[in-house]
Amino acid sequence: MAGRPRATGEPAGDSRQDLLDAAAALFIDHGYTATSTRAIADRAGLRQASLYHYFGGKEDVLVELLEGTVRPSLRAAHILVAMDASPLAKLWALCRFDLSLLCGGPHNLGVLYLRPEIQTSRFEAFHSERAELRSRYHDLVLAAGGDEMAADLVFGLVEGVVLTRQSKAVPEGYPAAGADAGVRITGVVTDLDAVRSEGVLLLREKDLRGGTAVG
Repeated sequence: MAGRPRATGEPAGDSRQDLLDAAAALFIDHGYTATSTRAIADRAGLRQASLYHYFGGKEDVLVELLEGTVRPSLRAAHILVAMDASPLAKLWALCRFDLSLLCGGPHNLGVLYLRPEIQTSRFEAFHSERAELRSRYHDLVLAAGGDEMAADLVFGLVEGVVLTRQSKAVPEGYPAAGADAGVRITGVVTDLDAVRSEGVLLLREKDLRGGTAVG
């Protein structure tokens, strides 16, 4: 379905993605409640009616943004769990992928996770998928020989990157370093180099690449 023309008269690009990008920036900079659909459309260079062409309203925009921070990693987790490899290598690969997703893109969407506006039933799918992703981390840590506390710490380490992004730019090597730290937290790794090498091969075999959580 073709998008509506831009308010600026500029040639139409990916209007839906432009709206998502605009909303992400505004939700983070000004807050969800203070951001109107008109402001989102204006920032995207589109008419306000264009937003309703793609979304039911700004709540639907936020749902899609948040689900985009979880679904790729959950898909990667399902793929990795089914592979024939050591649990530690799978854990390293999942941490690496997930951190790349959360570190990637111009918008630090993870800071919206604890906003009171997303505690409604409209965001149930997001919360359910995030809980399932947490369970996949838990299962991998326990399969590797770690305990419940280690499982909680690994998941906290990964999602904690959103706080780092609030205060400074995340260096390019952060996802790999974070994956190293994640397997160390289990307390069972004996050869980190071997685990890392196996994890890299898993990601390459399935072409799993973390990326932007917006789009």
